[in-house]
Amino acid sequence: MRQRHLAFDARRALILALSSALLACGSVVASDENAGADCPVSALPDAGELPAIATLPDPFLGLDGERITAREEWRCRRAEIKAQLQRYESGPKPIKPAGVTGEVSTGQVTVNVEHEGEAITFNASVTTPAEGEGPYPAMIGIGASNLNNDYLTSQGIAIINFNNNEIGAQSGGESRGTGLFFDLYGSDHPASSMIAWAWGVSRLIDVLEASEENIIDPGRLGVTGCSRNGKGALMAGALDERIALTIPQESGAGGAVSWRVAQSLADDGEEVQTLSHAAGEQPWFRASFGQTFGGDQVTRLPFDHHQVMGMVAPRGLLVLDNDISWLGPLPAFVATSATREIYRALGVPENVAYSENGGHSHCQFPAHQQEVLSAYVQRFLLGEPGNTDVMNSTRGDTDDVNRWVEWTTPVLE
Repeated sequence: MRQRHLAFDARRALILALSSALLACGSVVASDENAGADCPVSALPDAGELPAIATLPDPFLGLDGERITAREEWRCRRAEIKAQLQRYESGPKPIKPAGVTGEVSTGQVTVNVEHEGEAITFNASVTTPAEGEGPYPAMIGIGASNLNNDYLTSQGIAIINFNNNEIGAQSGGESRGTGLFFDLYGSDHPASSMIAWAWGVSRLIDVLEASEENIIDPGRLGVTGCSRNGKGALMAGALDERIALTIPQESGAGGAVSWRVAQSLADDGEEVQTLSHAAGEQPWFRASFGQTFGGDQVTRLPFDHHQVMGMVAPRGLLVLDNDISWLGPLPAFVATSATREIYRALGVPENVAYSENGGHSHCQFPAHQQEVLSAYVQRFLLGEPGNTDVMNSTRGDTDDVNRWVEWTTPVLE
């Protein structure tokens, strides 16, 4: 086991060096959490001034109207997408406060945060493998992990369960602005509950990085969640570049689903959750999101969720889905296929996968997804080879993707 860890560490060091060479486009890297924080981003227009874009927006088209041509430019293009996401959909994620401390044990991570005279504390439970020794790679479960957890622990991977509802409530519209995040920043903070969760995961990682207990390896972290918590897993992985593997499971609208494709299907009579419905269900988004971009106004959103998933690139992204119409398996397949083009432009199309192989119970991990899960875990958490080049869907095919993708994928130098 120790030998395997050393081999992985060597590979990870090489990957980090290559990523820095490929993705750095300035002399200062803001942080490992957000390497593009120093990128200049043009002022974003008010929602009423945004043009309609009928198909999936071009992820390579910068705010200056020019398409990026080099891999090193993706870092700052990603920063533009992040700014649009936070401006129009999710609300802003605060940077790391100065006062973040905590403790890590084999059973729990304790996180203490102080900011401008306010203080909060939260805990996350830890399940370590029965065999082997730390530091263990870990899978952070938003709410809980609904993956094959016995498999994970058998591979020497710890499981950290993160209580997202404690950080940002999701118990109906009236719960907006409640939870520990809002105790710290104020109930009127414009962040959505999903941003609060992503912020909480980042502070958890801060504590893991600072710990000298040698229990969890902060360089080998995954994040997952199912259904509404799968939306949160994608948000956490998109906004924190320290996460090596992101696995949104049956995440539906606000997760891996394209808003535009879902609305088109709903207009044709299919029972699929749309932007309007999702925005009214829980405080997962900005308070104004549904009213501003719902219904036929969805085409004015200057991005779609293929770009949100693209923010994970070039890190590992495994989209697990189910053949349930309400979850939008076709819009998720189309969006993930478009995301794959971002990965392709960066030279790593095998780092993203979509798996929907037929019906099973909601949030019950099916045996037919074990192979792709194993491949992603082995590659991105354990540093071993695996077949990660997977795009399985019972709902969509290439023609469905071509209908929504009008741009071409550039060869980024």
